[in-house]
Amino acid sequence: MIYFGADYYPEHWDEDRWKTDIQLMAQAGFNVVRLAEFAWSVLEPEDNVFDFDWLDRIIDLLGQKGIKVVLGTPSAAMPPWIQQAIPDVMLVDANGVSRGYGSRRDYSPTNDVYIGYAVRIARKMAEHYANNPNIIGWQIDNELGDRCYAPSTKRQFQQWLQEKYGTLDALNQCWGTRFWSHVYQEWSQIPVPLMTATGPHNPGLHLDFYRFISDVYVDFQQKQIDVIRSIVPEYHFITHNLMGFAYPNINYFDFSKDLDFISWDNYPRGFWITDDEIDPTVPAISHTLMRSLKKKNFWVMEQQSGHGSWTIMPPIPRPGEIELWAYQAIAHGASGIVFFRWRTARFGAEQFWHGILDHDGVGRRRYAEVVNVGKTIKRIQPYLEDAQTNAQVAILFSYDSSFAFEIQPNNPDLSYRNHVHSYYRALHKVGIDVDFVAPDEDFSNYKLVIVPALYVTTPETVQHLTSFVERGGIVIVTTRSGVKNIDNAVVDSPLPGLLQDLCGVQVDEYDSPLTGQNYAVEFTEEVSSSLISDGGAEAASIWCDVLQTLSAKPIAYYTENYYAGTPVITLNSVGQGKVIYVGTIGNQALVQSLVSYGLQLANLKSVLCVPSGVEVTSRWQGDQQILFVLNHNLNPECIELDSEYLDLVTCQNYVDQVDINPKQVLVLKRVGT
Repeated sequence: MIYFGADYYPEHWDEDRWKTDIQLMAQAGFNVVRLAEFAWSVLEPEDNVFDFDWLDRIIDLLGQKGIKVVLGTPSAAMPPWIQQAIPDVMLVDANGVSRGYGSRRDYSPTNDVYIGYAVRIARKMAEHYANNPNIIGWQIDNELGDRCYAPSTKRQFQQWLQEKYGTLDALNQCWGTRFWSHVYQEWSQIPVPLMTATGPHNPGLHLDFYRFISDVYVDFQQKQIDVIRSIVPEYHFITHNLMGFAYPNINYFDFSKDLDFISWDNYPRGFWITDDEIDPTVPAISHTLMRSLKKKNFWVMEQQSGHGSWTIMPPIPRPGEIELWAYQAIAHGASGIVFFRWRTARFGAEQFWHGILDHDGVGRRRYAEVVNVGKTIKRIQPYLEDAQTNAQVAILFSYDSSFAFEIQPNNPDLSYRNHVHSYYRALHKVGIDVDFVAPDEDFSNYKLVIVPALYVTTPETVQHLTSFVERGGIVIVTTRSGVKNIDNAVVDSPLPGLLQDLCGVQVDEYDSPLTGQNYAVEFTEEVSSSLISDGGAEAASIWCDVLQTLSAKPIAYYTENYYAGTPVITLNSVGQGKVIYVGTIGNQALVQSLVSYGLQLANLKSVLCVPSGVEVTSRWQGDQQILFVLNHNLNPECIELDSEYLDLVTCQNYVDQVDINPKQVLVLKRVGT
């Protein structure tokens, strides 16, 4: 089933308001709420004194209306008595400054005393609610991931390194510590990479620290998971609300392994948005990564329903956007939509982070949109039971490479995530469903695998890719792949390093163009005649490899700069498959052409051809394909159809074409199937 509801904070409101709230929730079709993830002070008002009576009462009232509950463990926001009891509990930032008390997620995740308190409150909650029939699951903490540089972090980092390397000789060798005379003779000599250093830290140390911090949060979460699972029934799920594709601090593939499914927090109009028009691929790429982490459906545990900011309010969601974002999530595999928040807080730091209801508790336009979503979900839900995404294209996403590029960007304009996003955007534009895969995954279920800037490369990943291509797969590898080994040291062979044989090219040298410099690229006639152009001129930018072909053949050349006439893109045949090497980051027009060519080689095409700004994605219920068509534009669009379809939202049949209004969604089932 699809769970539908809101994040609710009954502890913020007089108890005589609770029944009114719950009645409004029931009218909206809610079947779930999230509770208590920031309620530690009222759950444990003083050390080892617990009060669950208020939570019992609200859970019972919700249950009377058929509304189930996800309980959040409250470790994201410590009560003052804990901060007072543990003087060194506060998180220390990269400048070595201890955070002051007064916000949330401000604790050090390496403080063992704090972890003990967090595990204890999780245990007490699990013991109290294990047999409550209204509880269906648990959320661990809230949006984990801030990096910490506290003394306890430094000590645990040194221990982590000792377990990883065994000896200081091995560590010194892998990091190359003879550089700048940093040969370590005691584990206690190894620092954490504070920003206060006079220059950059050793890249090996820096990458290992980022890996370590990621592992710290995996372990912090695991301790709470273990205590809850030892107590609650098997049918209680455990999840965590992640922060989407853009969040850089945790390896989400590792972090998700012990969760039953992934949740994430979706704020398309957050305080960081600078353009009134929302790029639909921004939430889409996060939905895709969240689903891909476990290759199963996910929840949106916080779905924006109003202004999203603490101090300065960005534009409010436009009419239709709340509905559109909810349907977009479902289209990409969401089986739970939980709006943040039910009612806008009158006090505290989130007074301006608006919910479904305003400060006065009145439901207006936004509430009406939420009600409409609930009605639509009821209509389409039978067609989405156990429905999955069946992607035949994968993008390899490497957290090691992401961490390493964060440490050494190579070029001021080179963003690993933006580069990955450009290929996702090209696939999204033509309606091709995508999975993200980790470097150690099996790629055999796909026809096309895109490998953007695999900066940190291992022999195991290269072997996976080689086997995939030999069996007939198509791979696109882009520049800055194969540059580093697992220790973040540059390889001692020509680039693309371990990928040289697979790609059939050698990088003789490379150029790092200045911001705004673009160099025209020209495809060979054989390739250009088969491409579907989007009207833009293909250009190289940000990074330019000067290539020497080995077994590969050129399919595109530079036409400018001193490397004019040399190959920029090549094609290599390996076994039954082919590898495209792209020696530049390139503009979006170039990426779109490359994706078009790769899809042709893989014999893949979209089900529907749609105008720009219209999104098409599929979910499969067995052999039954359900198409979601979402118009993110401000104008109506006409969609050409390849068959007769039934729209499950309006129950209308469409043949040949259908008009779709701005912010409208069609949920189409092919007639006769």
